[in-house]
Amino acid sequence: QTFEKLLIANRGEIACRVIKTCKKMGIKTVAIHSDVDANAVHVKMADEAVCVGPAPTSKSYLNMDAIMEVIKKTRAQAVSLNESICCSFSSPELISLLSLQASEGVTFIGPDTHAIQAMGDKIESKLLAKNAKVNTIPGFDGVVKDADEAVRIAREIGYPVMIKASAGGGGKGMRIAWDDEETREGFRFSSQEAASSFGDDRLLIEKFIDNPRHIEIQVCVVIYFVVNKHGNALWLNERECSIQRRNQKVVEEAPSTFLDPETRRAMGEQAVALAKAVKYSSAGTVEFLVDSSKNFYFLEMNTRLQVEHPVTECITGLDLVQEMIRVAKGYPLRHKQADIPINGWAVECRVYAEDPYKSFGLPSVGKLSQYQEPLHVPSVRVDSGIQQGSDISIYYDPMISKLITYGSNRAEALKRMEEALDNYVIRGVAHNISLLREVIIHPRFVQGDISTKFLPEVYPDGFKGHKLTDLERRELLATAASLYVAEQLRSQQFLGTPRIPIAKSKRSSWELSVRLGDGIYPVAVSKDGSSFSVEVDGKKLNVTSEWNLASPLLSVTIDGTQRTIQ
Repeated sequence: QTFEKLLIANRGEIACRVIKTCKKMGIKTVAIHSDVDANAVHVKMADEAVCVGPAPTSKSYLNMDAIMEVIKKTRAQAVSLNESICCSFSSPELISLLSLQASEGVTFIGPDTHAIQAMGDKIESKLLAKNAKVNTIPGFDGVVKDADEAVRIAREIGYPVMIKASAGGGGKGMRIAWDDEETREGFRFSSQEAASSFGDDRLLIEKFIDNPRHIEIQVCVVIYFVVNKHGNALWLNERECSIQRRNQKVVEEAPSTFLDPETRRAMGEQAVALAKAVKYSSAGTVEFLVDSSKNFYFLEMNTRLQVEHPVTECITGLDLVQEMIRVAKGYPLRHKQADIPINGWAVECRVYAEDPYKSFGLPSVGKLSQYQEPLHVPSVRVDSGIQQGSDISIYYDPMISKLITYGSNRAEALKRMEEALDNYVIRGVAHNISLLREVIIHPRFVQGDISTKFLPEVYPDGFKGHKLTDLERRELLATAASLYVAEQLRSQQFLGTPRIPIAKSKRSSWELSVRLGDGIYPVAVSKDGSSFSVEVDGKKLNVTSEWNLASPLLSVTIDGTQRTIQ
C-alpha cells in the first residue's frame, strides 16, 4: 500500500526523476509549473499539471499559497519538495509550508520540520554535531556580532578562516580570509549576501581547511517512537565531490579514490549518529571536509535528495526516491548495513548551459535547437528535464542534465564518460561539455589527485579549452579534408551537377587548404576505394567513414582508431 497521488513541487530534471519512480510504484503524479514552463518535460510526464503563477520562482514554484491550493484541488496525499526548491526556501517559509501541509493531512516526502530547521542552521547543526560526537571544524560556535568581533575570533582561531552564512548553502555567503583586512571585508560581503539570499544575515567563523577534499555520506534513516520499535539507519557509502567551481559541484563520483574502509566506516557511523540525534526520518546527506591525513570534519547536512544521488544508486542498486516515499508512508527500511554494497564505480558530470571560458561558467540562455543524449553508449544514464526545442531561461538554474556513467571499475566508468561526452549533442546555447571532458581525462584527476582547489590550480588563468596535440591536429585536418571531398563527390552523384570545381573531373586526388583556428594548412587527399589517404605535415593517415552527413555526429576511423567528431 502506498500513496495514491503525489504532488511534485519542483521542476526540471529532479521533478522528472521523482515522476519516473512514482510511475514504477503506481502512484499518480501532479506537476506544478510556471506559465513559461507550460510545455516543460515534467509537465508532460505527470498525470496532472497545474499552473501556479508567472515565471519568477517567488511567484510560482515558491508560491506557498498557490501550492496549497493545488494540493487541496487535486487531493494529493503527499508532496515532494526536492533539492533546488528546498534550497530556495528560507527556513521559516519552508517550516510554514510543511506545517500547512500537516494541518491538511498531507505527508511530506522528507524529514520533519525539526530536522530541517536544525540542520538548515549551520550554527545549530554544528552544535548538534558536536553533541553527537561528530568531528567538527575548530571555530566559533556562536553568532558573530560585527566586523571587530570577527577579527578577534579569527585571530583566536588562527588564519586562514572561513566566514559563512549560518542559513546558507550552495556556496552563497562564504568568504575565505587570510588576514584582518580580508576578515573585515569578508564579514561585510558575506552578511550582505546572506541577507539577500536567505533573509538571515547571521554569520559564523571557523578554521579554513586548506586543500581539502569534499566527501559526503548518503544516509537513509527511519526513526520509530512506538514501544518496542527501534530506529533503522543506513549509511550508503560516500560520494567524492571535490571538483567544484564557485563552491558548487561539477563532477562527482562514488566511491572515493581516497577513503580506506576504516575511514569510510568512521564517517558513515558519525553521519548516522548525527541523523539519529535530530530524529531524522528520510534520505539525507552529511557532508565532510577531509584533509590529506584523512582527518574528516562535519561541514553540513542536506535534508533532501541531492543532485548527485544517482552515483550512489548506481553502486548500491537502491532507488533513493522509492526509499524516501516508503519511509514517508511509514514502512521500515528493507535493508541492513551489511546488505549495502559497493558494486563498481559511477561518475556524474553536471551539464550546464554556461560558457566555461568565462569564470568556469557564466549562464547561457536560449533555445535548444538540437539536442541528442548519448543513451546509445553502454551504461549511461541521463537525468534531464529538457528536450529539443526547450528554452534555457534566465529565471531558473541553467542545468541541462546530469550525465552518469557506470563501470566495473573507475577506469571503465571514466572511459564511458569520455565517450558519452563526445556523443552528447547540444546546439543553441553554450555548454560546459568541453570543460567536463578536460577534467575527466586530466592526469591529476585520473590519478585521483584532487581537492576543492583542482580547477583553479589546473587552470590558474581560467579554462582555455583543449590544446590539440600534433597527432590530434593532423587527425582533425585529415577528417575535415576527407569530409569536404566526400560531401562534394556525393553532391555531384545525387544532384547530377557539380557544385564546385573539385567535382568536375574524375580524378582521385586533390590538393586542399584547410583552416584550423588561426592557421591554414596544406592537405593532400587521395581516394582509395571507400577510404581516403590523407597527407598532413608529410605524414599519411587513412580515414574511413560512412560519411553520414545527416547526423550531427560523425564517426570516423583514423588509422584503425575510431573517433567521434561533432
